[in-house]
Amino acid sequence: MSDNHSTTDNSLFYPEIAALMVEALNLEISADEITLDAPLYGDGLGLDSIDVLEIALVVSKRYGLQLRADNADNQHIFSSLRNLTDYIAAHRSK
Repeated sequence: MSDNHSTTDNSLFYPEIAALMVEALNLEISADEITLDAPLYGDGLGLDSIDVLEIALVVSKRYGLQLRADNADNQHIFSSLRNLTDYIAAHRSK
């Protein structure tokens, strides 16, 4: 059993995660306005640490994946839609 997922494998999963973010955070943009490599923090979507916690909770419930606050990779994982989606796809249990 392999956890390796290529970008191609995730291409249909990106819109799902973008829609999840828009719904969970009540963003005033549509999911298709979130570009794959735009920063989720700061000048990108402008998310803050509370937003990230909310995303982590929703991801946990929907995909059976625990995104821990003490994970050293969180800055990378939450740096863009692409990185977040790739991480979820590689580690989800549902």
